[in-house]
Amino acid sequence: MCMMGVMRTEIVKISMKSDGSVIAQQEEIQKAGKILKEGGLVAFPTETVYGLGGNALLPEASQKIYAAKGRPSDNPLIVHISRHDAMEEIADPVPESARLLAERFWPGPLTMILKKKEIVPLETTGGLSTVAIREPSHPVACALIEASGGFVAAPSANLSGKPSPTNAERVIEDLSGRVDMILDNGSVGIGLESTIVDLTEKVPVILRPGFLTLEMVREVLPDTILDPGIAGVDTATPPKAPGMKYRHYAPKAPLVLVEGPAQQVIGKINALTAEGEAEGKKIGILATEETKRYYSKGTVLCIGKRADEESIARNLYECLRRFDELYIDRIYSETFPDEGLGQAIMNRLIKAAGHQVIEVS
Repeated sequence: MCMMGVMRTEIVKISMKSDGSVIAQQEEIQKAGKILKEGGLVAFPTETVYGLGGNALLPEASQKIYAAKGRPSDNPLIVHISRHDAMEEIADPVPESARLLAERFWPGPLTMILKKKEIVPLETTGGLSTVAIREPSHPVACALIEASGGFVAAPSANLSGKPSPTNAERVIEDLSGRVDMILDNGSVGIGLESTIVDLTEKVPVILRPGFLTLEMVREVLPDTILDPGIAGVDTATPPKAPGMKYRHYAPKAPLVLVEGPAQQVIGKINALTAEGEAEGKKIGILATEETKRYYSKGTVLCIGKRADEESIARNLYECLRRFDELYIDRIYSETFPDEGLGQAIMNRLIKAAGHQVIEVS
């Protein structure tokens, strides 16, 4: 292994059959698995965002992940598995609630927090006695986990604090020279990280909203609640799940959310844009398909359609990254209903904005 920042990163394109299974590059998957077994790092696609993988059972691998990302070491990593029963090997107890959620939502964008077994090092869990576990559905992720021995610790494959990568180009931009291999399978499908549910207490608690909504989880576990501090930042308490404590998903320019009735929001953003440009600032606007035509100034990026929240989730991080490339000085964004998938979208936007919100009426 070379020193951080100067190692050679091998970039491997992975193709799939029309049925979604991995094809010809199987030997490259085995090579990537060998890298993980030996304590190296491999970035790979999942159905949510790209992940930066290391062997979850090797303390030094988790330490390398934190170093490569510039990530605080008390921010726990998610352990990725490729079969339901693998959680029995790293967690104890495994409650019936976990089995029910796994049966309904795995493989898929759901992470469950359980009490960890001794086999999982504290370096992987951010010093906590709990472990976050997910079984992804992406064929490349599944093949890599199998090839690596079954337990891959993986946060998003970006430099800490930046928007998560939804395509391989962004992974290369952030991590080339910092990891051993990047598996390139183009763009991912969902674009937001997994929903995280804490099952270590009597009542299931969603610690991070994601593609699986509160309503969907309640169909299996009706008493599930949303963590009341989900939008807050508690700097004194160790985070139980990724993304709870630190500023995340942020572009380089300050981002401000403008909340209120649509016409007032548009008017306020137009006024703020005019003020900023008068000061010589380059202003970015995050708009939707329905509203983009109402902004005559600034650099306007369309995040998707309000009528299609999945398009907004899919495009959010790429839009924030694009503002960086355009050297924007300040960004103003519309907000979205805080329910269903909109809850996850707003969670990411609020984190990216550092809780800077202007309310108009």
